[in-house]
Amino acid sequence: ALEVTDFVQVKKCICGFEGTRYFYICISLGESSNGRKAVSKTVNGGSTPSSPVKPAIDEIAGFYIYFQLSLAEGMNVCYNSKSVQIEKKGNDMTADFAEPLLLWYDRNARELPWRQSKDPYRVWISEIMLQQTRAQAVIPYYERFLLNLPDVSALAACPDDELMKLWEGLGYYSRARNLKKAALVIEEKYEGRFPETADELVKLPGIGEYTAGAIASIAFGEAVPAVDGNVLRVMARLTDDPRNILEPTVKKYFTELLKETGPREPFAFGNLNQAFMDLGSLICLPGDKPQCEGCPVRRVCLAAARGTASVLPVRIKKTGKRRELRTVFIFRSGEKIAVRKRKNEGLLAGLYEFPNTEGRLTEEEAALYAENLGFSADAVKALPAARHVFSHVTWEMTGYEIRVLGDAEGFIFAEPKRIEEQYPIPSAFAAYAKACNIRVGAGKNKGEKA
Repeated sequence: ALEVTDFVQVKKCICGFEGTRYFYICISLGESSNGRKAVSKTVNGGSTPSSPVKPAIDEIAGFYIYFQLSLAEGMNVCYNSKSVQIEKKGNDMTADFAEPLLLWYDRNARELPWRQSKDPYRVWISEIMLQQTRAQAVIPYYERFLLNLPDVSALAACPDDELMKLWEGLGYYSRARNLKKAALVIEEKYEGRFPETADELVKLPGIGEYTAGAIASIAFGEAVPAVDGNVLRVMARLTDDPRNILEPTVKKYFTELLKETGPREPFAFGNLNQAFMDLGSLICLPGDKPQCEGCPVRRVCLAAARGTASVLPVRIKKTGKRRELRTVFIFRSGEKIAVRKRKNEGLLAGLYEFPNTEGRLTEEEAALYAENLGFSADAVKALPAARHVFSHVTWEMTGYEIRVLGDAEGFIFAEPKRIEEQYPIPSAFAAYAKACNIRVGAGKNKGEKA
């Protein structure tokens, strides 16, 4: 027989067995002390119990007891001369984390501005901003965005440059462009009203399965999971699953598992999705630092029981990031600095940048580059090197400040304050913006209307 270690669920009731996905040893909590002695096992349907099993018994929230046993295929579990054939083995205990997790969330939920309302627009904006960004870092961006664009209609009507300026510093600017595209669809196709199901929401530009699940469950109460990296990490540990969570089949498996075992009450799944977010952010941390001792679902977590939490989840990326060398130029003409607008497609599409080119140029090459653009280079000063990591490429940057005479086509010369207020500069150039006393991102005018 194939040996596996798992938890046998003991449900509070009087007697008998029930269930298809799970097998239950039915016992009242008042008899838990007798349960240690009464539970034994027989193999291959034998009538004589083998040596009694002495499992560790834990009580969770006054409702469940869990016996940790070594199970074997074809083994019977006996209690008071009643037995049931084990039909399922492995990690079939995932239905039982929801109750303690929701209890914990009810008492410990983080106070975040987007949780003050179930308005789907606010849920949507927060979820898009939270992609690849920590919650505390998102708050000033979120508050400024809502102050300027309080609803779908305002977003749909927002000029592109103004939208990019509001998004400046958050990165992944395609998210902002997709927000406007989706807002236009909502205005035109749905007459300004949000679709209320995940199946409809996922049809909007920039909304994937996770975001659709989050909006549908939190704003509209649909019983649907929102599976992101936090959820995959928690589920991999709960079930001690060694598979690569970056594989689509693994994400699909956990999504379907949650659909089958999650709560059915209105808005309960929305709370569960947010509880996953908080658990993953506060306790079930990435890498080798999970805070298992304070975890509300530790008693049903197989990784915690087996000591594997610090090595889960498994993440195996297929390819590494490409590395690019670039040279960035701060062209100064008097008190003004040159910026230019990037193309409307590709990386950082439609944003403004300091002039730059591929490669790592020397001072002499930098001066020649400026002259080839049509400038007369008056003085060249080297700036500190900088590095910026995108999702698929890393920029290794060398910088020069060059005082120039003359003019060149395609450049805008403006004072630092005007650039800061009017032209969205991506955070990839933050080090060189700082050299010009230009602040990028929400920190420069937190809580102010743009």
